[in-house]
Amino acid sequence: MKFTQTQNAPSAIGPYSQAVVHGGLVYTSGQIALKPDGDDAILKENVILQAKQVLSNLEAVLQASGSSMDKVIKTTIFLADMNDFAAVNEVYEAAFGTHKPARSTVAVKTLPKNALVEIDAIAIAE
Repeated sequence: MKFTQTQNAPSAIGPYSQAVVHGGLVYTSGQIALKPDGDDAILKENVILQAKQVLSNLEAVLQASGSSMDKVIKTTIFLADMNDFAAVNEVYEAAFGTHKPARSTVAVKTLPKNALVEIDAIAIAE
């Protein structure tokens, strides 16, 4: 088992790893719209900018774990407001292109740091 820690994505804000690699799979922790520079402030602008940052963070964690976006087999999207589904879906589609992993999307009451979106993934490790 390998625990991932990369400076190209935000550090965990709790007692957990950015990802765990085990049995040929990468299990990422949920990513929110924090920048990897160590500033603990979440992007507040809007759900589109947050989703772009979240997917950038997710890609960095996957790369540090020996995987990539095109090896993702399952994601879970957590939304603070299901009315943001269409906007996040557009950003998600742009990030994954023709690759279409299985996915769940759920609305939640609140997310860490009052984020609007959080995404985690399971991917194949190379």
